[in-house]
Amino acid sequence: MNKVIINIENIYKYYGEIKALENISFSIGKGELFGLIGPDGGGKTTLIRILTTLLKPTRGNAQINGLDIVKDFKKLRKQIGYMPGRFSLYEDLTVEENLKFFATIFNTSIKENYYLIEDIYTQIEPFKDRRAGKLSGGMKQKLALSCALIHKPDILFLDEPTTGIDAVSRVELWDMLKKLKKQNLTILVSTPYMDEAKLCDRVAFIQKGKIMEINSPLTIIEEFEEPLYSVKGDDFYHLLLELRKMKITKTAFPFGDSIHLTTNRNIDTHELNDMIEKRIGARTETKKINANIEDCFMAKMINNM
Repeated sequence: MNKVIINIENIYKYYGEIKALENISFSIGKGELFGLIGPDGGGKTTLIRILTTLLKPTRGNAQINGLDIVKDFKKLRKQIGYMPGRFSLYEDLTVEENLKFFATIFNTSIKENYYLIEDIYTQIEPFKDRRAGKLSGGMKQKLALSCALIHKPDILFLDEPTTGIDAVSRVELWDMLKKLKKQNLTILVSTPYMDEAKLCDRVAFIQKGKIMEINSPLTIIEEFEEPLYSVKGDDFYHLLLELRKMKITKTAFPFGDSIHLTTNRNIDTHELNDMIEKRIGARTETKKINANIEDCFMAKMINNM
């Protein structure tokens, strides 16, 4: 890992009886694209709001660029860029007015730091006189990202930046993040989409406020050792229920048009398929497959229950 830029130490966050975060500890290196991966309600937004000095932790602490997130919050806010999950810019202002406003807050100008946002902003610059509230979802995200970068931050925090935008805009946004990473910008991005995990240098799986694993996506997949099969059949719901009742079954989860089945021992694919067909009385298609990042998350989730 490069020089540590973000260091999180035993952070807890409680809302009354609700434990939003429990004993969160990890570090992020300079120039790293780090993913916080987990479902809604897992604690991603709470952690990002703590790191961006918008919330105080109940216990624990963190340092960013050597600054304490509680004691040095005023200094720290000048060094970070933050893009919240919900569009939070001024919808009544135009694209250009929003960008000028955020540049002015940080005592800079669009002209001074235009090179930082050029690749992103040129895509929405033809609409610079359009009110932000009239932009499409993808264009809103590009504007929000431009505003988060205009003051030349050292660290960029993005909270579920691709939620609610189309597939093309999702691809474009991740392409932009890769380009920003090449400029040695440290990026922490949260997402509920497992397919985006493989685009990060490292990821942290988070569920119910707890970190289940931190590693590179490739390492996490390589560590998956359970026998894994894809099963397809006509009566999908009935097939899923019956698979979950089989003694050999460890887990069975729907994945698109198939069911991913893990078993408590290795078994020949043809033997397994015959076993399933005899149980449900219908034809099925079974094949052994390699795990993807979502399979790994589901396995970690089951093991941590």
